Amino acid sequence: MYACSVTHHRLDLDGLDVFYRAAGPQDAPVVLLPHGYPCSSYEFRSYMPLLADRWRLLAPDFPGCGYSATPEDFVYDFDGYAEFLERFANRLGIERFALYLHDFGSQIGLRLAIAQPQRIAALILQNGDIYEDELGPKYAALQRFFANPTPQARAGLADGVSLEGFEEEFLNEVEPEIAMRIPPDLWHLHWALMTPRRRKITVNVIAGLKENLAWFPRYQAYLREHQPPTLIIWGPRDGYMPEGSARAYLCDLPNAELHLFEDGGHWLLETHLDEVARLSRDFLERVHDHR
Repeated sequence: MYACSVTHHRLDLDGLDVFYRAAGPQDAPVVLLPHGYPCSSYEFRSYMPLLADRWRLLAPDFPGCGYSATPEDFVYDFDGYAEFLERFANRLGIERFALYLHDFGSQIGLRLAIAQPQRIAALILQNGDIYEDELGPKYAALQRFFANPTPQARAGLADGVSLEGFEEEFLNEVEPEIAMRIPPDLWHLHWALMTPRRRKITVNVIAGLKENLAWFPRYQAYLREHQPPTLIIWGPRDGYMPEGSARAYLCDLPNAELHLFEDGGHWLLETHLDEVARLSRDFLERVHDHR
């Protein structure tokens, strides 16, 4: 499979210091890659060069994440992140793009899609939840907090924002032989970047997921109305987003392509990279390629 280098950049976005990764020709069709939790653009480091012969791939670190700044005046919620993603695309002169949607990057990207549906060429959906009735058992602790958000319960959320908590997030529910493919760099790197202020922001974002649940019907309505070309690639060994979370998309996107990696979990780009890249290439060549 073709591969080219990823380059690393800093951008002054109206006073906000933004780090992002890029790969591919400037004039190629664009794939925008908003990252999930507890990660950064680092999650796309190996995927990007495998598509960069035909597409321009752009992966920013959200404010308060990765190597981007953590400004005082940024609104650290899903609306704030979606607005940031729009500003980032505008600054780079990107009018139309495909979105790779993973983890909470799914909801952030879909908020941008709802606001500006004409800009969305295609979606690649990978373990991103928007169907409340299909949430997995690992959501139980969060749902208890939503029902009774006491200070003690909030302290329990904060306990999860730790090196051990990050390791659990990255390993999730996969079997040991698959877990061996997931590098410990993921949790050690991202924990090393977690300052006390970032930790407080992260707990607030997690607590704010209750409000995000109210957006789920809006995400679904966007998909039903606009029917963007969609590839669904999913690891069902995911305690937050099991197989049912993937299949639920077909209710609103009956023409979507669904591929399940039965032994895969939440971090397919670590455990099943080549297969995901091949499926992505085939899909994007059909729906998002001008060459």
